[in-house]
Amino acid sequence: MTYLKDERASHTTDNTHTLHTNHTSTPSKNLNVWVEGYGCTSSIGDSETIRGLLKEGGYMLGKNETQSSLNIIVTCSVKDTTEHRMLHRISELVNTGKPLIIAGCLPKANRELVEANFPSASFLGPQALDRTLDVANKAVGGQRTIMLQDSGTNKILLPRLRLNPIVSIIEIASGCISLCSFCQTKLAKGQLRSHRIGDITRRVRNDILEGCKEIWLSSTDNGCYGRDIGSDLVDLLEACVAVRGDYKIRIGMMNPMFLPTLKKRLIRILSDDNNIFKFLHIPLQSGSDSVLRKMMRGHTSKTFIDVVKGARAKIPEITIATDAIVGFPTETDEDFRRTLEVMEKTEPDIINISKYSARPGTKAAKLKKLGSELIKERTKIMHTVANEIGLKRNERWLNWEGEIVVDSHDAQGLAGRNYAYKPIHITTRCDESVRMGDKLFVRIEDITSHILTGVIVKSGNDGRI
Repeated sequence: MTYLKDERASHTTDNTHTLHTNHTSTPSKNLNVWVEGYGCTSSIGDSETIRGLLKEGGYMLGKNETQSSLNIIVTCSVKDTTEHRMLHRISELVNTGKPLIIAGCLPKANRELVEANFPSASFLGPQALDRTLDVANKAVGGQRTIMLQDSGTNKILLPRLRLNPIVSIIEIASGCISLCSFCQTKLAKGQLRSHRIGDITRRVRNDILEGCKEIWLSSTDNGCYGRDIGSDLVDLLEACVAVRGDYKIRIGMMNPMFLPTLKKRLIRILSDDNNIFKFLHIPLQSGSDSVLRKMMRGHTSKTFIDVVKGARAKIPEITIATDAIVGFPTETDEDFRRTLEVMEKTEPDIINISKYSARPGTKAAKLKKLGSELIKERTKIMHTVANEIGLKRNERWLNWEGEIVVDSHDAQGLAGRNYAYKPIHITTRCDESVRMGDKLFVRIEDITSHILTGVIVKSGNDGRI
């Protein structure tokens, strides 16, 4: 676990110093630190980077929050229910009596709230991870530190300690160029700052050599990747798949407004390259163009429909995930009906449903809210539709035989993903020789709306539907 070299080092000495010098104020003396992370893939990746920096700095990673000398929580603030859970968990960590660092989006997006409730905690922003050791050393020494400003460091060059040894989480960019009226993430992550293709592929190559089988390309919005550096997502994918190795890339969430210019090339590389999961996560949020305008999403329902239809025409078995917000302030019965219609027309395999919650600092927070009972009823209907669609999409996989990569191996058994990123639970008992990252040939014998269940087989067809 080492720092990767920044190829700009000979030209930007200040950046080199940031990447290769630990900002320490006192020795860590092998103290235990407990780190836990919540939220999106990028936030989980941040927790891995924090763990890696701490280990490089001489800290030991603790087994729980009560036996540590310092606790660190990487927070999420995407919804009010999430925020409430974060505040509750932070309170529990404060009550341990151990120094606490609050990292992630919450202190950056709503500093006043967090500071009012937890005045003794230190803060570490999502774009200041290179200062982790400095903040940690001061915290164990009894000094509170606020480090929320962006440092400008390329996070993908920092060391990390993975939570899953076969999964590499690579944040390809931070921030975005959208202006969604409901989203607080922009307040925490700021404007788009894409990492260069050379740095990303260097991380990909490094992580594959370290045994990773899945490469998760993550950011606030993968769809706008590269627009600030004269590149785009497909350019990045073409460079990544040129890296030799036995792995698959999972493309993270991308908003529909950026896909019309990428659609043809994106679908082509998804179809042609076996090193990319046949999987797309495209948040619709609403099927009503009126609501989408109020959300300031920058796309129409047709934009989403066209991308899904184009992908399914070329790759019928592709897994499509989407997001839907139920109960946005201006949503009428007709608006909600349109959302259901788009879902039924496009049949996303996965529909992540969220009740609208007003986030402080966003434009939509000023709008009059809908009644909670109405939102609850619409959410119930949406869940029913989502489950029906999920079951229908999974039925096509019944009796499928093919290869999966084991990405979970615990007391509940084995689980893995196939080439379309479908989660498959294995009921066959295996000996201890099966390890994370191993390939198994399986047959699907049962399905639900959310998961496929299979058994290990010795022979079968070529794994296609």
